Amino acid sequence: MFLIDRLTSKMKLPDASTALPGRDEAIPTAETHFVNGNPITAPVPEGMSEIYLGMGCFWGVERLFWETQGVWVTAAGYQAGMTPNPTYQEVCTGLTGHNETVRVVFDPEHVSLEALLQMFWESHDPTQGMRQGNDTGTQYRSGIYVTSVEQKVAARASRDAYQNALSQAGKGAITTEILDAPAFYFAEEYHQQYLAKNPGGYCNMHGAGVACPVPQPAG
Repeated sequence: MFLIDRLTSKMKLPDASTALPGRDEAIPTAETHFVNGNPITAPVPEGMSEIYLGMGCFWGVERLFWETQGVWVTAAGYQAGMTPNPTYQEVCTGLTGHNETVRVVFDPEHVSLEALLQMFWESHDPTQGMRQGNDTGTQYRSGIYVTSVEQKVAARASRDAYQNALSQAGKGAITTEILDAPAFYFAEEYHQQYLAKNPGGYCNMHGAGVACPVPQPAG
């Protein structure tokens, strides 16, 4: 019974009375990107943009985007929860409310937001609620966390276009949350670029098998 209750609790977001307290100080993380050497926590360089994406376990998600031409830096972290500066162990309890997300800093002159959103939709199954495949819990939910009004408009348009394609293919409803980017807490150093350091490591990325007809940007 305890195991059933434990699994059930991880599928629901905590409230203020049940969320873990966290801490005032940020947990240690890497300073530079293991693959390209760019600074992980630095402000966005002039002329570039950033967006945060949750697609399940952040190890595979981060690799998907650091391998994308036009992406300047990526980082794994925790977002959209209640606990300040959480640890991975705390996130895994389901009592922080955080999602495993990836910070993607990109150069719009070399990769469009629409192209990144197409990759987002096609590289995981956004209809599964609080899980991705066998990975279950609130930390594996689908989410887009935007940093501008333009990003929010594009994210919603791409969601609607993909929902139409999914419905035509007999798939379910999209559960992806699209929010203004809340605080992003960088994950521990060993999580950063994990699959570059551990090439045979776990990766559970599976799409829904439906192409996404992302609308083209206006103008």
